[in-house]
Amino acid sequence: MIQKNNSGPILIGINGTTLDVQASAHLQHPSTGGVVLFTRNFSSRPQLDDLIAAIHEASAGRPLICIDQEGGRVQRLRDGFTALPPLGVLGGMYDAAPDRALDFAYRHARVMAAEMLACGIDLSFAPVLDLDRGSTVIGDRSFSGSVETVIALGRSYLAGMHDAGMKTTGKHFPGHGSVVADSHTDVVVDRRSLSALEASDLVPFRHLAGKLDALMIAHVVYPAVDPLPAGYSSHWLGGFLRGELGYTGVIMSDDLGMHAALSAGPLPDRCAACLDAGCDLVLVCNPEDVDALYSQSQDAMGDAGAAISSLYGQPHLSAADLLAAESRGAGEWNHWQQSLSELNEQYKNTGV
Repeated sequence: MIQKNNSGPILIGINGTTLDVQASAHLQHPSTGGVVLFTRNFSSRPQLDDLIAAIHEASAGRPLICIDQEGGRVQRLRDGFTALPPLGVLGGMYDAAPDRALDFAYRHARVMAAEMLACGIDLSFAPVLDLDRGSTVIGDRSFSGSVETVIALGRSYLAGMHDAGMKTTGKHFPGHGSVVADSHTDVVVDRRSLSALEASDLVPFRHLAGKLDALMIAHVVYPAVDPLPAGYSSHWLGGFLRGELGYTGVIMSDDLGMHAALSAGPLPDRCAACLDAGCDLVLVCNPEDVDALYSQSQDAMGDAGAAISSLYGQPHLSAADLLAAESRGAGEWNHWQQSLSELNEQYKNTGV
């Protein structure tokens, strides 16, 4: 019989707005350490509260509840939540008014993280620290194409998340922003030399590594460094990230269902390759993939308890606190929410 422990290294996706039999079984598997929520899992705030409570009830121990709430086109929860502009808007603002942009980066992170934590979500995979240099999947998810701008705004963003009580996740190491292809649908290859990467895409990660609680790894091949995608590369993860950069936080894969991750073979082999290379946690976001993976093995894929517990949220504001602040319709919190929503509307109306 499977023993539930919720200290495995797999962060799983589930179907729908309620827990079905399949999801409940997946949560009981010893390889499961947490859940990644998507728009498909949300219909209303009360429903989300019920779903997260059900996830906890179905799990022994405490699962890590995660989401992508970046803002812009990657904002999983919208109805009832602050409309967040994409990070690229802040980069554009920085060019004209650096201090204002730094303030807005802090507000963006603080509001996003506080709203997620108040719902019982531990971790939003944010911020994107890639450079906006031509990638079709990154684009305005990035602060900027400027290394200096990404570092400055990234530092303020990380401070906002930490001040809300949320841990931080920089992505996508060692950099996904300078190649056009989308790793969700294509094999992505960046043929530049290590010295070229170190002079550009790697710089934000080097500067901010000490403030990052987790790093998500890109499914990108850098053949001048290693023929394997970065998430399967012990050279990138152990040699460069742990060794060269001295990074001590959690390392996690991007979703192993993405096209660019398929090179390692069947899903069990992909998971093993990531973990063997140095990932602490791996994402399997398609519930059918989770079912296929767990049907092949009833054994735990390892103990990731320390990594998971290091990423739990510690909210500084409760749901009641946020509701009270919103009902007052005044004060700093409401000003932050309104200013971010207005900036988002301006972006949608003008495209800049």
